[in-house]
Amino acid sequence: MRAPIALRDTAHRVLDHAGYGREQWSRVVMRRESRRLVDDLEPSRLNALEISGTFWADLPFKSYESACYPEYDVCSAALPRTFDLVIAEQVFEHLLWPYRAATHVHQMLTPGGHFLVSTPFLLRIHHEPVDCTRWTETGLRHFLAECGFPLADIQTGSWGNRACVKANFGWWARYHRRLHSLRNEPNFPVHVWALARKAAAT
Repeated sequence: MRAPIALRDTAHRVLDHAGYGREQWSRVVMRRESRRLVDDLEPSRLNALEISGTFWADLPFKSYESACYPEYDVCSAALPRTFDLVIAEQVFEHLLWPYRAATHVHQMLTPGGHFLVSTPFLLRIHHEPVDCTRWTETGLRHFLAECGFPLADIQTGSWGNRACVKANFGWWARYHRRLHSLRNEPNFPVHVWALARKAAAT
């Protein structure tokens, strides 16, 4: 059960005063590396779709829209339009039918378009509304290949360390640059991400 809103607000104020940032410790490197991947694609040239989120709304995309559950369920169908970039940040672990969802993403991409996806790995189960799947880098790469993306055109990354894994046993740990290490221990990934490119038209 989540803490009442007033209690959470008080906790946030205490953490702010203590020098903690608003970002979860586990997501700092993932967000930095994901942003680098998107910047390399030149956002101003991209029509972008974000699935079940608005974190990327402030980037200078050519166009941007968000399609959120339950109004849009990516497992059920593709939208009737295409995009140069589709983003699903911390979404696919919650899907009952991830293969269906990724094939729908593939359908919504223009030839040569990209899919940016990130998921947790060594992170506790969080039912929002369900929690189903975890992937390593190898697993995520081959899952995307099975969904139609050329294996050679899939980049993956991951980050985590034992201290961060332990810190998230309870409440989601917020990052404090003086207290929390961003050192990566590859055998303890907390988050995994991939950028997959759809084959260009022939």
